[in-house]
Amino acid sequence: MIKSLIKIFFIVIVTIILSSLVIILTPLNFKGKISDFIAKLWAKTLLAISFVKIKRIGLENIEKNKNYIFISNHSSMFDILIVLAGIPNNIRFVAKKELFKIPIFGWSMNMAGYVSIDREKSIKAMRSIEEAAEKIKKGISVILFAEGTRSKDGSIQPFKRGPFLLASKTKVPIVPVTINGAAKILPKKSLRINSGMLEIIFGKPIPTDNIITKNDEIELLNNVRNEIIKNYKKE
Repeated sequence: MIKSLIKIFFIVIVTIILSSLVIILTPLNFKGKISDFIAKLWAKTLLAISFVKIKRIGLENIEKNKNYIFISNHSSMFDILIVLAGIPNNIRFVAKKELFKIPIFGWSMNMAGYVSIDREKSIKAMRSIEEAAEKIKKGISVILFAEGTRSKDGSIQPFKRGPFLLASKTKVPIVPVTINGAAKILPKKSLRINSGMLEIIFGKPIPTDNIITKNDEIELLNNVRNEIIKNYKKE
């Protein structure tokens, strides 16, 4: 446990420093490239501090300069670090509003262009979807955890409709992303950070330009979820 507390101490220090840097450099943040670079640096540094390595599988399925909607499973807070470090594209999260209330860190998320979502109020959630759609129109990829929250038992939970409504609006391909091993690194409701190797698997992009009706969205949801489950190794 002492090792975990030392890791947490350095994680907090690095987070404060790099979050402050994002805030300071906001006026120079053309198309969010600086904040994206710092976010990836933050993720890679925190993974290194935690002695966690990631293995990327399926990178050949995505193009770095193309924008996508990345949809991933979610079992640990470390999932945020894994997708930031693992995805080469310029990306923004659609994240729960509570994260934006964290001093310095939350402020930097807001200034970097991350999208806050209120999961309890459907009208505000729809506004977040519209905001994410605007990001995509500007050539920025978006990452969402379609389960809406972390899985309690390691199994992949039912998906929310929001990410697929976003796909319907933007007609941008969805890349199914499977993360394996994160719950073992940082279990839910635990402060113990274990070292280890994680996998992030990128499926082939799924076209969304034929999504018109609600039934089309549901079919797309099932296809993406099944693709993620296919590559998932329950912990």
